[in-house]
Amino acid sequence: GGTPRRHDGRDLRTMQVLDVSALEPPGPLERILDALTDLPQGQSLCVLHRREPFPLYDLLRPMGYRWRTRGKDNRFEILIWAAAADADPNPGLDPAWPC
Repeated sequence: GGTPRRHDGRDLRTMQVLDVSALEPPGPLERILDALTDLPQGQSLCVLHRREPFPLYDLLRPMGYRWRTRGKDNRFEILIWAAAADADPNPGLDPAWPC
């Protein structure tokens, strides 16, 4: 029993993972925005993408979100959370890999 956790101890119930790496534009952007609309309060979204989604970043800040990105070549991970939470959902962990 107990709380489901990743190998690094993070509570899996507070993060949703969305893989948009196989989608063609504008599919990734649309799926990410839909997922954020449905994201429960206090949860973060980890997006797996094959490129860095610069157009998404232009939308996130005015919508009240913060993010952290890591990646290269065709593998990017973007961790997105509500700025209102005012806390990085990955404190004290390796900042290089948010998800």
